[in-house]
Amino acid sequence: MLIKAFASAVHGVDAQTITIEVDTGGPLAQGKPGYSLVGLPDNAVRESYWRVESAIKAIGYRIPRIRIVVNMAPADLRKEGSHYDLPLALGILAATGQIQSDLLEKYILMGELSLDGSIRPIKGALPIAIQARKEGFEGLILPKVNAREGAIVNQLEVFGLSHLAEVVAFLDGGEKPEAVFVDTRKEFEQQAPHLLVDFMDVKGQEQVKRALEVAAAGGHNAILIGPPGAGKSMLAKRLPTILPPLSLKEALETTKIHSVVGLMPENASLISKRSFRSPHHTISDVALVGGGVHPKPGEISLAHNGVLFMDELPEFKRTVLEVLRQPMESRQITISRSRFTVDYPANFMLLAAMNPCPCGYYTHPTKDCVCAPQAVHRYLNKISGPLLDRIDIHVEVEPVDFETISSSQLKGESSASIRERVNRARKIQEERFASYPGIHCNAQMNSRLIREYCQLDQAGSKLLKQAMQVRQLSARAYDRILKVARSVADLAGSARIQLEHIAEAVDYRNLDKENWVQ
Repeated sequence: MLIKAFASAVHGVDAQTITIEVDTGGPLAQGKPGYSLVGLPDNAVRESYWRVESAIKAIGYRIPRIRIVVNMAPADLRKEGSHYDLPLALGILAATGQIQSDLLEKYILMGELSLDGSIRPIKGALPIAIQARKEGFEGLILPKVNAREGAIVNQLEVFGLSHLAEVVAFLDGGEKPEAVFVDTRKEFEQQAPHLLVDFMDVKGQEQVKRALEVAAAGGHNAILIGPPGAGKSMLAKRLPTILPPLSLKEALETTKIHSVVGLMPENASLISKRSFRSPHHTISDVALVGGGVHPKPGEISLAHNGVLFMDELPEFKRTVLEVLRQPMESRQITISRSRFTVDYPANFMLLAAMNPCPCGYYTHPTKDCVCAPQAVHRYLNKISGPLLDRIDIHVEVEPVDFETISSSQLKGESSASIRERVNRARKIQEERFASYPGIHCNAQMNSRLIREYCQLDQAGSKLLKQAMQVRQLSARAYDRILKVARSVADLAGSARIQLEHIAEAVDYRNLDKENWVQ
């Protein structure tokens, strides 16, 4: 008997349906008793037979000692992972006549089996559910832990079951289990606030907070430069608290990526907060951009629609820093290997922090730097010019004096208050770019949009020309200054970029100042 069951494979952040054909009586199955699995399975899939056999025995069934041939189509796509256990088990049971097969073709089946028949969690439930609905399947059977994640997709019945026996009982004509239902809109609206950190706790540092507000308003990349203990990391961790809330589309994109990597919290359905990823400086370039033998998204994709914080930026390997350049421009990363090509989204804000020199005290107001000028140059040159050009805002973080730190009366402005201004600026940008697909904030403007929306008056042009000549800025830095000035103007509610907006944007190019390159 030839039986077909259906599973799914995740490729990039999308899924592809896999047809599992089990033959126990056709020409392929003639010959000595045995089990043959074809269709480019990896070792985890090949080992599934022993898990499947033990799980089937645990629920009172058996695998007959006959010739069984299993094909996983399409045969030219490599099948990876242990989540094919469930459809393989049910296909074998149906092909050997131990359960009915009428319902098998209506459902996508996914799950790893334990030896006792319990169903273990899988990765990529959300893209699998999206593909199942797209191809017209009636429903999706998942491990119970992943059910709420898959149930985000409407117009698709999603069943979360915890044991092989429950799936067999249902498919063999038993009572239909209760489908899992998730109100996506309600889940999205219940966004958890940032309770642990707030800009209200930051004393002083008004210039840095202003710079981060501008960065959040326009989606700009930023770098904080200052001595150890000045508060760079503390300020960086508070940036997500002033970013606009995720839209439903952005929340679904973020959830898909975390689902593929297997970072979804247990029984979670939707990620509704912007990501904040902070990889250690020993990270490899593959871990940062994604890929590997079994390709999966890297840190820059996990930071999609959120913040990628790189502390101690010069300590990262040069190769790691250079691979950032292309995704910072295209907001997508393409991984090309001999056997596959996958695309991962990478629309992230880069926030970096660094000391100004190896000892950390170059330009410190009170402490002396012990580094030789050549050492300072060498340290700063670890970050290439093209990478720095892609960072819109450079701001110095100076230590806060004792009186400011010890003051019990002094309180900073709350994140909620700053976020209101950021949201107003972002709303202006959404209306401005409504007719430009894929562009949502000032940082994403191309050259044509910069010419259209960043026009300067005579005084502003003169100031910018002077800054370009004195600091020998590149054409890319010129565009960055105009984008930042546009964000400053949006925060001020100004339709045109004024002289003070250009002056503030120019002041955010600290690493271009003369004292950094002398």
